[in-house]
Amino acid sequence: MEKLIFYIVDVFAVEKYTGNQLAVFISGEAEGFSTEPLPLSGEQMQQIAKEVNYSETTFIISTQPQKGGYNVRIFTPRKELSFAGHPTLGTAYIIQREIIKQTVTTVNLNLPVGQIPVTWNNSKDTGEVLWMRQNSPTFQQKFDTASLAAVLNLDLYDIDSRFPIQEVSTGTPFIIVPLTNQEALKRINLNKDKYFALVDKTESKAILVFCPETYAPENDLSVRVFAEYLGIPEDPATGSANGCLAGYLVEYSYFGDKSVDIRVEQGYEIGRPSLLLLRAQQDQDRIDVSVGGKVVLIAKGEFFEE
Repeated sequence: MEKLIFYIVDVFAVEKYTGNQLAVFISGEAEGFSTEPLPLSGEQMQQIAKEVNYSETTFIISTQPQKGGYNVRIFTPRKELSFAGHPTLGTAYIIQREIIKQTVTTVNLNLPVGQIPVTWNNSKDTGEVLWMRQNSPTFQQKFDTASLAAVLNLDLYDIDSRFPIQEVSTGTPFIIVPLTNQEALKRINLNKDKYFALVDKTESKAILVFCPETYAPENDLSVRVFAEYLGIPEDPATGSANGCLAGYLVEYSYFGDKSVDIRVEQGYEIGRPSLLLLRAQQDQDRIDVSVGGKVVLIAKGEFFEE
């Protein structure tokens, strides 16, 4: 019987049992990890991800690096993703801690969107923070205010008309919606019929909504992310979406500048407070985007495959 080792980590955690949960799977043997490729089909990985039922579950395909990085696959309970933020950080953390087992400055993950580097930063003030460099954002179609207000069950004046509602991608696309205040952010009640009608016609299947008022005074923005299509009614911390947000903030000079270095909170409305650190700046014809946060190891266990 094949044994699969898995780890549970909290990513973008404020403290233990906060942030976004992630399950990371590795092929195991009695005396350590197998050097053979993970003996699972994509269908089996999808079934395990559905069983775990976290926002995402990842699978380290081999414990041996390929072309300078580790091959990783990411699944929501409903489908495989080409890129996602908190799975990237959480999986890199497990690779460094459990496979490499020594201090490193960078771990590269090989994903369908390309090789994504994750770096470590330690300081007295912040402790250990993991950072991922995301692809430069692309800016796609824009949406009218009325359609998104209807999807979110908000009034037209709740949406900040100074900035566009737009689809942005750093590997996985999200519809970015700026709100005027936190009261509106808290009041969102997703109209599922209108949501599914919207995403049926868009590349993006998820919506990020943000406002400039926060629960914690030291934070800069408050965010919610809705991805029912992917089997995630509301996500507690979304690194890929916040990378898109970072690019959006620079593109439209939301803070009056072509660079950002900010703290973003997410997950408070569903009892999983999270903290994401965003850095982005304009560099000629591209925007450089990095998203950082803390990872906390919670548990280790075994799955069994016949």
